[in-house]
Amino acid sequence: PLGAGRRLREAAAPWSGLSGRVSELRTQTPGSSAVVSPGGSGRPDQAFLQPAAAPEGDSTAPFSATWLNMELSHDCLVLWNLCFAEQVMLPALSPTMQMGTIARWEKKEGEKINEGDLIAEVETDKATVGFEMLEECYLAKILIPEGTRDISVGAFICITVENPDFISAFKDVSLESLKAPGAAPSPAATSAPPPPTPPPPAAPGSSYPTHMKITLPALSPTMTTGTVQRWEKKVGEKLSEGDLLAEIETDKATIGFEVQEEGYLAKILVAEGTRDVPLGQPLCIIVEKESDIAAFKDYVETGVAEVSTPPPAPAPAAVPAAAAPISAPVAAAPAASRKGRVFASPLAKKLASERGIDLAQVSGSGPDGRVTRKDIESFVPSKPAEAAAPTPASAPAAPAPAGAPTGTFTDIPISNIRKVIAQRLMQSKQTIPHYYLSVDVNMEQVLELRKELNATGAFFFLVNDFIIKASALACLKVPECNSSWMDTVIRQNHVVDVNVAVSTPSGLITPIVFNAHTKGLVAISTDVSALAAKARQGKLQPHEFQGGTFTISNLGMFGIKNFSAIINPPQACILAVGGSEKRLMPADNEKGFDVASMMSVTLSCDHRVVDGAVGAQWLAEFRKFLEKPVTMLL
Repeated sequence: PLGAGRRLREAAAPWSGLSGRVSELRTQTPGSSAVVSPGGSGRPDQAFLQPAAAPEGDSTAPFSATWLNMELSHDCLVLWNLCFAEQVMLPALSPTMQMGTIARWEKKEGEKINEGDLIAEVETDKATVGFEMLEECYLAKILIPEGTRDISVGAFICITVENPDFISAFKDVSLESLKAPGAAPSPAATSAPPPPTPPPPAAPGSSYPTHMKITLPALSPTMTTGTVQRWEKKVGEKLSEGDLLAEIETDKATIGFEVQEEGYLAKILVAEGTRDVPLGQPLCIIVEKESDIAAFKDYVETGVAEVSTPPPAPAPAAVPAAAAPISAPVAAAPAASRKGRVFASPLAKKLASERGIDLAQVSGSGPDGRVTRKDIESFVPSKPAEAAAPTPASAPAAPAPAGAPTGTFTDIPISNIRKVIAQRLMQSKQTIPHYYLSVDVNMEQVLELRKELNATGAFFFLVNDFIIKASALACLKVPECNSSWMDTVIRQNHVVDVNVAVSTPSGLITPIVFNAHTKGLVAISTDVSALAAKARQGKLQPHEFQGGTFTISNLGMFGIKNFSAIINPPQACILAVGGSEKRLMPADNEKGFDVASMMSVTLSCDHRVVDGAVGAQWLAEFRKFLEKPVTMLL
């Protein structure tokens, strides 16, 4: 194979049919290779021969090279240099990244790059991330200048070489020169073109002014659809970079969608409240000039799946009206009292007397029609209007009592967040072998320390702040509990990022206190307060709740003594915290006992990662930190 044979074999389909002068023939297995000198270049190039051998001096021997489709007239010099170069592609720096922007080049052409050096900063769909090189080389050519937007993942952004002597050979190389002007046309290109189809309204070359379609992005790694909760801008308003354009409900939370460029909002394509909008669907149109807004007044998007706002639920009053002709005959049957003795159990008679129910109107399900407790509890008396009026259509419906709900139930639509919570909880309980360990913790010293610190007026600590700190330190002591099950490996994390469960109107969410093991109580308290407020307002950013290594769920403030929480995959543990209560504890004093505030906690563990003895060890360390909080300073 040629110089950088590995790269050549991994590249595009072979390029054949070009000629050059064979100056030297060498036997190689498999096949043969030759050194080809292009006219005037003075530098040879290796190439595969086709056929496998050619006499020396034969200037018509065809050869093929597995590399870029480049004309031989461009001098084999470039091809020869590419054998010793590597074209660096834009990688996917986030799970959902499809395009990126070169925010800044950290290296200049000709500079040496060491292993691990940062060569560029790339703006992804999540954040601006540093792009590091994994091997030593020299930056020969930058193909994509700074500030270039919407670069597809896999596109070539620069060329690196191992030898600095090759840098000058790429001085005039560009993306255009690396394309394949001499390549054979594809079958699609040689065949007759298909009949033209009318372009969509916004297709290039149409009558619409220059504009940009804003599509629904992936605002979380697992997001597949979204709901447009509210538009923050109206048609015709000016947009500045960083302005909040809309609020999108994802499968995780409701997130603000910001504008990346200045312009004017010309058209809203998806109305507020529209559910299940697929990723990539155009949401709106932005134009550069205010005068172009009117051109999109009647614009209709075509070529995408139609997503419509769900129709409003029918009025509750219409349900009984429509059902009256059918329900009236059914209601007439129980209205007729049974003659003779009614058999009923003593409990059924008592319940009927308390509820004012006539046993003669109740159909018994017991032996010989005996009325049972179950019959009384499930009995629904017929409405007077239905039983007395033989012609329901002519009699006005009786007004419902003020404030009473119509019907027997209410269907509540399931939000995207609730769907994901249900899926993840079901997945956790069905795939993770849970087991539970409980322990009581003496909180007297923590409560006393909290009281002293809060009395200064400079702080206001919650008991949960001490629990987060103790949990983080216990994870350092027992790192098995700070691990994740990754199917093929168990990942043991070296930092402790604690998820704190927060209840919101739309569902449970777990924002993260990053590096909790290194933070003091003040920093933890500040982080938790800010994250909880943002969670309840639906303003958490994806990086603030995605990830984490250990989770805490505290229901003690609701008076819950103890409970068992469901593990948040791929984490291995979650701590369920109950409330504190005064208990009598044995003591070596005159009374023989003390009164102490005891708190019950339960650790849910993934048995694939954490054995029972390891989980017990973690709880022992956790209890030690809380019962002697001064040890958290060591």
